[in-house]
Amino acid sequence: MAGERFGRTTFVKLISEGVLEIGDGYRAKNEELGGDGLMFLRAGHVTDTHINFDGVERFHVAFEPRVQSKVAKPGDAVITTKGNSTGRTTYVTPSMPPFVYSPHLSYWRSLDPSRVEGGFLRYWSKGPEFTEQLAGMKASTDMAPYLSLIDQKRLGITLPPIGEQRAIAQILGTLDDKIDLNRRMNETLEAMVRALFKSWFVDFGPVRAKGEGRDPGLPKPLADLFPARLVDSELGEIPEGWEIKPIGDLADVLGGTTPSTKESSYWEGGEHAWATPKDLSGLLVPVLLGTERRITDAGLSQVGSGLLPKGTILLSSRAPIGYLAVAELPVAINQGFIAMVAKAGTSNLFLLLWASVAHEDIVSRANGSTFLEISKANFRPIPIVTPSAQVMLTFEKQVRPLYERIVESARESRSLAALRDSLLPRLISGELRVRGA
Repeated sequence: MAGERFGRTTFVKLISEGVLEIGDGYRAKNEELGGDGLMFLRAGHVTDTHINFDGVERFHVAFEPRVQSKVAKPGDAVITTKGNSTGRTTYVTPSMPPFVYSPHLSYWRSLDPSRVEGGFLRYWSKGPEFTEQLAGMKASTDMAPYLSLIDQKRLGITLPPIGEQRAIAQILGTLDDKIDLNRRMNETLEAMVRALFKSWFVDFGPVRAKGEGRDPGLPKPLADLFPARLVDSELGEIPEGWEIKPIGDLADVLGGTTPSTKESSYWEGGEHAWATPKDLSGLLVPVLLGTERRITDAGLSQVGSGLLPKGTILLSSRAPIGYLAVAELPVAINQGFIAMVAKAGTSNLFLLLWASVAHEDIVSRANGSTFLEISKANFRPIPIVTPSAQVMLTFEKQVRPLYERIVESARESRSLAALRDSLLPRLISGELRVRGA
């Protein structure tokens, strides 16, 4: 039985036995930051899947002696402790750069690997035993959620034998490692696609190179597709022979609707994906593979734009403007979107990347007293530099294989995450033995 193999204890008891250390972060002063020393990790850089070190501030090297006791160590389980993000957890791996915890982060550190496996704490913090206790603590106050060190010491934890802890950490960690590898690979692929778009359609690199007598760095058949000079236009200099067109000439621009949530026949047993901007808010790559809610045929009949085809570009049109994704499944949408269905001769990936680089222009055309919103009427006339048909087709051929690899990797990660999320509570509770997993 699980109860015979798993022992219930508390954090405070583990601390008193010298098995566990918990702590919070360093309260940095403004004058201590802005250098090129240790990173200062704030709660905003901790996601539910990984630590994002982009834009992290650093200490001046002279102040580093002050912060040594708050430097992360491999094997630490990390948890956010204040605000609506309270309870997000992650893990410090040996490959991460050294960093200092901020005050809105706490760490749980095993001091006795023969009793507690740090990797097990990582997954226990995502399991029901912890999340139920956290929910109770959140409900006990009317103030913003806050998980103090005192609260953490009161946590109860059920520990399996150390061998089982290590096996659980290895099984779930292997899945997360693959998910993280896919994430990093997709970041590289997406950067390659964005760089190509910027070179060809923002900087006009091949055109400028040819005009200046330089090698454009492309195979001759490809280089020959680009003109050799820039000409004046309403948007500034553009390649000769290219046109300025409204985005409405390149795509059908559509919006959506929310069927009445009081009408159960629109929702119960729904078979059609129905997207809201929330479905895009947590995407690591601009690929929509599924939606939180689904609607029935009756519900779909209430959405004027109907079921949009796979490949539709979705742009959140308010609160905030700018979430972007390619729908990789037929989807209906609510009123929080601008949807672009590429017309013949236009690459939907061209539209996706254009919408990303044109973000400021799009926002500048929004209006609203409560929150900014870009309407379809204001969106359709936005001018866009449109390349020749041959360049558009060539761009599509260049980036499509990279995009398909991104989609394949995102699908794999989605499946791996579902498997991990299915296994995690059963392994942590002892319902599922490691051998059975």
